[in-house]
Order: sequence, then structure tokens, then C-alpha cells
Amino acid sequence: MKTIIAGLLFLLAAAAVSADDPPFIVPMDKDGVQRVEVLGSDYFFKPRHIVVKINQPVEMLVHKDGWVIPHNIVIDAPEASIRVNESLSRDPKVIAFTPTKVGSYPFYCDKKPPFLASHRDKGMEGILEVVE
Repeated sequence: MKTIIAGLLFLLAAAAVSADDPPFIVPMDKDGVQRVEVLGSDYFFKPRHIVVKINQPVEMLVHKDGWVIPHNIVIDAPEASIRVNESLSRDPKVIAFTPTKVGSYPFYCDKKPPFLASHRDKGMEGILEVVE
């Protein structure tokens, strides 16, 4: 039952992301690397829907623009060779990976203050879409 509910929540989140923001198709640089800058801020990521090609290296330049509230970015997709759990700071960090399986994978902030909703529950999530 929990799996079904989690699956439905993921589909609803994916639909919400698709409705709010057009997908950002990451261009391939001359060196064959797909590079994208991702900003984490007041309970959102920008862009929220990122499209990359399978079996091509990806570099995500991640950072946040606030000082006080801690944020991170998590992508847990070992089936696609993507495992990310990186704290965000004002200083940009490069996260590198090469996706190996087509699909849509959520990325999110897993921070949760005591007695409050998690950052993900407040909308700090997006979709990494891997295509042929």
C-alpha cells in the first residue's frame, strides 16, 4: 500500500512539475559533456525539469542563493548509475555522473526541520529525465 501511495505521489509531482515549467533540454558542449546550472532556493529548484541524454556525461553546477536555510540535492537512482546527495552552498559545486538508463528520476531536498514539513513536501523537488 505504501508503495502504491508513493508511486501516486511521484506521478502527481511529475505532473505538477510538467505543468509549471517547460523542460530544460541540456545542450551538449563541444567536449561531449552536458552541463546544467541548478539553483536551490526558497523551497524550489530551477530548473525543475531537466532533460539529458543517456550514456553521455552530465555535470550539474549546483548552488543556493540563501544564507540561513540549509538545502541539499538528492538523486537516488542507482539503476541509472546516479547517486547524488550533496549539500548546497552559495559556492557552486560540480556534480558529475553518466546516466545509463532511460527514465524519469526525481531530485529533491531532503531537509526537514523538527515539527515542520520537509522541504520536498513544500515543493523543493524536480525531475531529471534521461532520454535516448
